[in-house]
Amino acid sequence: MSPGRGGPRPDAVTALAADAYVYGSPLVRRLSAVQACLQEGCGVLAPAPFNDFAHADGPAAPGSHVPYAPADLVDALAQLDLSGGPVRLHVPDTGGAYYVLQFVDAWSNVFAYLGPRATGTAEGDWLVVPPGWAGTVPDGLSGVIDAPTSVVSVLGRLACDGPQDLPRVRALQQELTLTHLGDRAHRTGLPATDSGVPGELRFFEELRVWMADFPPSAPDRAYQDRFQPLGLLEEGISPYGSAGPGFVRALRRGLAVGRLRVEEAARRAGTTAGGPPGAWRTVPHLRDYNLDHFGVGTLRAPQWTIPDRETAYLVRAMAARRARLLPHGYEAVYAHTSCDSRGHPLDGARRYVLRLAPPPPVRGFWSLTVYDSPGGHLVANAEERYAIGDRTAGLVRDADGALTLHLSARRPEERAAAANWLPVPPGRFRAVLRLHLPGQDVLDGRYVIEPIAERTARPGARTSGV
Repeated sequence: MSPGRGGPRPDAVTALAADAYVYGSPLVRRLSAVQACLQEGCGVLAPAPFNDFAHADGPAAPGSHVPYAPADLVDALAQLDLSGGPVRLHVPDTGGAYYVLQFVDAWSNVFAYLGPRATGTAEGDWLVVPPGWAGTVPDGLSGVIDAPTSVVSVLGRLACDGPQDLPRVRALQQELTLTHLGDRAHRTGLPATDSGVPGELRFFEELRVWMADFPPSAPDRAYQDRFQPLGLLEEGISPYGSAGPGFVRALRRGLAVGRLRVEEAARRAGTTAGGPPGAWRTVPHLRDYNLDHFGVGTLRAPQWTIPDRETAYLVRAMAARRARLLPHGYEAVYAHTSCDSRGHPLDGARRYVLRLAPPPPVRGFWSLTVYDSPGGHLVANAEERYAIGDRTAGLVRDADGALTLHLSARRPEERAAAANWLPVPPGRFRAVLRLHLPGQDVLDGRYVIEPIAERTARPGARTSGV
């Protein structure tokens, strides 16, 4: 397989390889992450075999070294392999407390959600079945989740209201279980690639093998047929182990072009927010690239899908590049800023206020967390308070019903300000406001979060307890 007489020109191979990177990098990144979770763990989560949950010990804390990890949610993660048949998922009753289980296929498509918005918080059992399964559904189930690929990831987030709430969360972790019901043994690892392929072509080898084992939807299969000149549709012996130098150069250039295309798209998306200095940025539509698989809890409405398939591939590649499995905006909106209302970087040497007038309209909960910049890590403080939100006890509202949150390295002297205080790192920092189950005003842009403002004088507003 090499360009030359009777084959594609090198520039054509380069162009195709760039398209293949944009199209296929989400599959390679997602399955590489699955492999790492099986063998090495993920962040603070220990490694776990297929069809078993790994649980965090608690919410993120200083020293966890997971960038922008939430300080009021406890993570759970499972990699499911359905090659041997269905898996039964038991979800405990959370007593009304927020949680979400987010299902992601091998191509990074979020195809199902369980949780208060989609299914409520009562106890239930769900059957997760592989593509094309036609077996008998056991009695007593809450429902069936059709997986688009035989390997999927389940990312769980359990709300936690602080150390005193950990026993409740840990009891839920014990009840969140998976049972393999198939009549055949499931995999213990991912399909193997040819170890003889040189590192510079590993991406194409992994894409070739995994694309065959985890086929996408029919429209995507029609699109990926165009990659035949690259050897991506060949079965058996890898075409990359003995590829000619001209072909290798063309593939390498294509990889570079494809990566640059994704990076440029991400850069443009990050600089088009507009608005006043210190405006909060959100990415509620980063998961809208799923066009074919809409299971429990997903929305197929036009505002949550990208009609052009090739545009969807680019957005999917951008989302995969971030490496964090963010949910759809209708499940949670994450707003962030690193500047104040004058456009100056947020810095722990100054005191700030964030006025929420009114507080965010959500059906779940909202919380504010700050991280060091540029690392994105929690920084220890004497109060051991790393998030503040509508579940924080003792918040004091302004006379008009608004909330004024105080962000500073030192505890404010005023009683109301101290009650509404979030400690910040000593240097530059970034603020993240998470809105779980956001209201329609958030989703359509009518609710605007005011920029964080530097506090230059003692506030004079009258206050009243919540």
